[in-house]
Order: sequence, then C-alpha cells, then structure tokens
Amino acid sequence: MIRKHVEFRRQFKVDTIVSDWKPPEVIEKFVSGGLCGYDREGSPIWYDVIGPLDPKGLMMSATKQDFLRSKIRHCEMLRQECQRQSEKLGKNIESITLIYDCDGLGLKHLWKPAIETYGEVLTMFEDNYPEGLKRVLLIKAPKLFPVAYNLIKRFMCEETRRKIQVLGSDWVEVLHKYIDPDQLPVFYGGNLTDPDGDPCCRTMINYGGVVPRSYYVQDSLKVEYDSSVTVGRGSSFQLEYDITAPSSLLRWQFASDGADIGFGVYRRNKEASGQKVADMVQVLPSERYNAHMVPEDSCLTCSEPGVYVLCFDNSYSYLQSKKVSYKVEIIPPPDEQM
Repeated sequence: MIRKHVEFRRQFKVDTIVSDWKPPEVIEKFVSGGLCGYDREGSPIWYDVIGPLDPKGLMMSATKQDFLRSKIRHCEMLRQECQRQSEKLGKNIESITLIYDCDGLGLKHLWKPAIETYGEVLTMFEDNYPEGLKRVLLIKAPKLFPVAYNLIKRFMCEETRRKIQVLGSDWVEVLHKYIDPDQLPVFYGGNLTDPDGDPCCRTMINYGGVVPRSYYVQDSLKVEYDSSVTVGRGSSFQLEYDITAPSSLLRWQFASDGADIGFGVYRRNKEASGQKVADMVQVLPSERYNAHMVPEDSCLTCSEPGVYVLCFDNSYSYLQSKKVSYKVEIIPPPDEQM
C-alpha cells in the first residue's frame, strides 16, 4: 500500500495539489459540499449535499480525472486541517466526521457513469487515506436510498461500512450527540450562521445546482483530430512514438463515440519491438476515460528517451466496439526549438 501510495502522490502531484492546482470553474461552482465546523472531539466536519448535484451536467462539463483530482484536493485540505487542529488542541486529530445529506436523492443520481465515478473516488479514498474517516452520519435518507447504497457498497470495505450511521427522524438529536450546536449550521439544527446570518452557511458549504448548458464541453468545443480508429470489442490499439530527446513533450487529444475508452502510456526500449504492454514500463496507468462526453486533452514530459506507446484499451468491453478519434504531437525540449 505504501509503494502504491507513493506512486499515487507522484502521479497526481498530491504534495502541491492544494496550492498549485485549481479545479475547473464548473466543479468549484456546482459540486456541492464543504468544510464547516468541528465535532465535540475537535475533528473537522465535511458536508456532502447530494440533492442539488447535477451528475450528468457535471460530467458533460469536466473530465472524470478532474473530479478525482478535486476529491484528492479535498482530502489533502482536510488532512492539513487535522494537522492544524492537532497543533491547536495539543492532541492527535487524524480523522473527520462526514455528514451526508441525502435529501433530494433521485434517479438522476443513479446514472451509471456517475455511480462509476463515485465508486472510483471511494476506492481512491480507501486506498490512500485509510482511517481518515471517523464516522458518516447519513441524514434525510429517502425511500430510494437502499437502491443507491446497494450500487456503491461494493466499492467500500467492511470497515468503512461499519462507520456509516443511517439516522432516522431524530437526526438532529443524534447530530447534537456528536457536534455542539454552536458548530452546526442552523439549517442542520444548530446555532451556526454565516456572518450575514445565512442559516445554510453558504460561505463554507456549497449547495451546487443545475449546471447551465453553456458549460457543456461538447456544445462549446470543436476539436479537430488527425486520425480515427475503431477499437474492437475485447481488444486494444497501440500507437508508438520514438522519443530521442529527453524532456520532449508528448501531447494527445482524443474522443470516443458512444461509450468510454481505456487509455494508458508505456515505454519500451527500441530493441524490444513486439513487446507486450504488460512487460513495458508503465508511465501513465491505464484508466477508463469518459471521452464520449468530454474530449481528453493532456500531455506528458518524457524524462527518458525510448519508444512511448499510447494504448487505447477496450479489453473490458465484450459487446461494444469503440470508435476513437485522436491527435498526437511531439514537442521538442525548449533548447531544441530555438
């Protein structure tokens, strides 16, 4: 786990993600939730507000990888807040209380791409922030909640499941058991307000909303691709680029039709032609990209020379072929461009 976590921190630049990475505007404005107050033991309280979320609008406006980065950023912000609380209180604070407001949970939240993305976030959290969660207080659960829970519980380990408390109609009294009313927004049965008297504490908790279509990437972005290929069901397609100068920039853009596509980057020696992907050096781990909703545009600084292999992976799909349109560029290091 430690080795994987070190690689995770390198891949996502976790050490500087709070200071150096800014989420896209649509995520900042329309992903609900926030840090507000502390429980009776001094642990930070994070709110997830499900009802106002517009999953489809968000996923048509930003990449799945940006959602994952934003959640990593939240985790790092909470970890830093725990450190500040430890110094302030003179005791070790290393976990958070999560209040999960399920009011308004509906069928729109059970959209398959949204469930899969949320599952990846849960897996990331459990793999890299073990024991960072003290308890989950789930409130205002509607009749649909058991269906939603059955869809996501497979992404959670048993230890995490044991931390979830589904509260009934007495949820305000139970919240008071764990949280002083002065640390709880008026909207959730406490005494806390914003400086302007807002009972929802909107300066700390974002309540999201419907994403305007002006944010939809496919409605506003016209990408020109050089090539296209159909990746058959249960198969993959590889592109090879010979990088001779260290620090060259390898940039790619791609979009898929109808469904997501896997994508990863590998490196092999020139002499090892015909080498299988599994035997190559993994440079960028293969992930599934929702490139049918938001085209992918990213790049990689090639620190070492070699043959870089871009692999479009459809091996997980046994029923559907995927058409992928793509463009790849190699940009020489600055000293060679002069």
